[in-house]
Amino acid sequence: MLYAEFVGASSEPVRNLIERGAVRRFAEAIADPNPLYADGEVAEKSRYGRLLAPPTFPRTFDYGRIEGLELPSAGLIHGEFRISYERPLLVGDELLCRVELKESYDKQGRGGLLGFLVFERTGESLGGERLFTADDVVVVTEAVRRGIGA
Repeated sequence: MLYAEFVGASSEPVRNLIERGAVRRFAEAIADPNPLYADGEVAEKSRYGRLLAPPTFPRTFDYGRIEGLELPSAGLIHGEFRISYERPLLVGDELLCRVELKESYDKQGRGGLLGFLVFERTGESLGGERLFTADDVVVVTEAVRRGIGA
């Protein structure tokens, strides 16, 4: 198993602030014109009372690094990314985010042995309330594995 010694290890929490400008730029980049992301007046009248972050915004957060776990800088395949929310993320929220390697397993593919790394990324309020959990699967190909000596 690839990186088996890191299964269960996590990063130290990293503080992230959801900023209005970052949310606006992100919404523009994904071409989502929802006024709840950029129009303060519309957002104030909504049930949330302030601007929202788009559902995939947690991809932009800093989750820190798992000490000693060095993934290759190129050649990895994005396998899956799924986010579960306890509540929407709002502009002005401050979060503590971290990442944990939950699982590592191998599967034989047509092009060789594939390594699957299952990361769990979490965001909590400063008071410790879990706001979201994201499952992130990374696929490491046989060629990349050879390059890292695994």
